[in-house]
Amino acid sequence: MTGLTMTGRSLRKLMCLGWWCCFLAIGALGMPAAGWAQDDKAAAAVGAAAAPADAAGAAAAVDAVGGERGGEKDAEPTGPSRSNYFMWVVESSGLIGLGILLLSFYFIATVVKLFLDMRPDVVAPPEVVTHCNEFIQQRDFRGLYAFVKEVDSFLSRVLAAGISELPSGLAEAREAMDRAGEAETVDMEKRISMLAVLGTLGPMIGLLGTLKGMISSFSVIALSDVTLKASEVAGGISEALILTFEGVLLSVPAIYFFAVFRNRVSHLSVNTMLQADELLRQIAQAARTKVPAQPRPAPTTS
Repeated sequence: MTGLTMTGRSLRKLMCLGWWCCFLAIGALGMPAAGWAQDDKAAAAVGAAAAPADAAGAAAAVDAVGGERGGEKDAEPTGPSRSNYFMWVVESSGLIGLGILLLSFYFIATVVKLFLDMRPDVVAPPEVVTHCNEFIQQRDFRGLYAFVKEVDSFLSRVLAAGISELPSGLAEAREAMDRAGEAETVDMEKRISMLAVLGTLGPMIGLLGTLKGMISSFSVIALSDVTLKASEVAGGISEALILTFEGVLLSVPAIYFFAVFRNRVSHLSVNTMLQADELLRQIAQAARTKVPAQPRPAPTTS
């Protein structure tokens, strides 16, 4: 029942992660489109208000606009449009954005693998506990030790370490089991440490992109001898903000899931060590219990 409950919680957390990513992606792609729609409405309102009142004024305005368009025929649009906004984001991200994207794939794969591995029924399988109890009832200690040596789990490894030192005493066996449990806990903490690395590395990569974009913008100002174009200066600033956003987008869920799995490691290690200590105590008690002597058959008289 505990394994099913933990699995349900894991699925809910994975769903929350997916909804969080979708929400941010929709927000990132939707806000500029909304801004362009507002700009279109504002432009239409200004155009309607500035329309000439008579036909002569309208003709003059059309001629003026035609002249301006003829003079600017060779000019190429530099600002993003609604149709190519996604490609503009990709081009602005560049190689740094590609690195953040690859780290995002690695982050998702790591989280899914940790959810599958760090479960109670994987760390301390119920069937292992059942078989251990059967061996203890049968007083088959050699078979019990061989069984826990073959099973690959947290519980079986620490229990094997305790059983191997049990002939030296229960206190020495518990110390050996505690040392094995600490080693297993450190191994699990090492596996979740990459989430902390990603949580720290995301803003640093975003900061690298920020510096690159700001250098690009100020280099345009420093090296330009003519009138500056706002699009050239804003291109570097937008690149800096996009890369900063992508770095934070990677960092926030990584820090959250690192805290989740750190608490899970503590919970699983404590519960598993309690189960192993209880089994070791039962083994020691069964080993001290003497087997009742079987009655000898009565001698036959010839």
